[in-house]
Amino acid sequence: LPAGLSQWFPALEVLDVSGTGLAELGAELLALPRLHTLLAKNNRLGGPGSLPKGLGQAPLGRSLRVLNLSGNRFAEVPPALLGLRGLQSLSLGGNRLHGIPPDIQELRSLEFLYLGGNFITSIPPELANLPSLSYLVLCDNKIQSIPPQLAQLHSLRSLSLHNNLLTYLPREILNLVHLEELSLRGNPLVVRFVRDLTYNPPSLQELAGRTIKTRNVPYAPSDLPENLVRYLSLASNCPNPKCGGVYFDSCVRQIKFVDFCGKYRLPLMHYLCSPECSSPCSSASQSSTSQSESDSEDEASVAARRMQKVLLG
Repeated sequence: LPAGLSQWFPALEVLDVSGTGLAELGAELLALPRLHTLLAKNNRLGGPGSLPKGLGQAPLGRSLRVLNLSGNRFAEVPPALLGLRGLQSLSLGGNRLHGIPPDIQELRSLEFLYLGGNFITSIPPELANLPSLSYLVLCDNKIQSIPPQLAQLHSLRSLSLHNNLLTYLPREILNLVHLEELSLRGNPLVVRFVRDLTYNPPSLQELAGRTIKTRNVPYAPSDLPENLVRYLSLASNCPNPKCGGVYFDSCVRQIKFVDFCGKYRLPLMHYLCSPECSSPCSSASQSSTSQSESDSEDEASVAARRMQKVLLG
């Protein structure tokens, strides 16, 4: 940056130096008392001395509200940024980050955090201590799990987690009552459980088999061909006790959350005989659930339906 910048433009509020090949931001920035937006994306920032020393204590540290450093070479979130207590928007997408420092919680005014397109493997629980965070973008990383503490982000409206390595979501995430957007595509969670999430109408043979089973129509093995006797023996009871139906090949697939070792909530595929069975209960053939699981089954059913809509959307 040119020397004397603060003398030439003392009232400067927005500065865009994106795509200029910069390898460092000079100390001239520190004396800009009115600068609230700094855009420095797609440069070569990331090495030692990329950011000026004393950033948090300078006038700039008090005035800056928007900082975009995406498309650079940062291997970690620069500690100097954690002193920007008035920062509302921080973008570090497309860098080389491998983690998020717990001290990110110091940015108490943060409303927008973009960390997509990095190599982040985990999310620190301290991220939940950002009371104003409304938009959190963590897509295109290598994240394997979501800490349940994120449910404390009561202001969160948008959460982007697509193209990660998620295999489950904590049940607590359903407490994000103000969440309007949740992106999960490209995760094993979605690929594994929603690939075949369709409902094929039962065939005439299955309809007949269901009628025989649900109405207890008597028959002897000698009354039917061997293949039909075998087919009738494959009937599965609908896990919804209010239904009492059966199914053979055609069923409704839903996501159901089940306790795993008392620590995680795993999304498991749940099979129902009809689309009308919207209140599934636990099935002993799928998992062993605690009494508290049974007591909260209605809540789990609502959670399953909500998650199904999210996954399909």
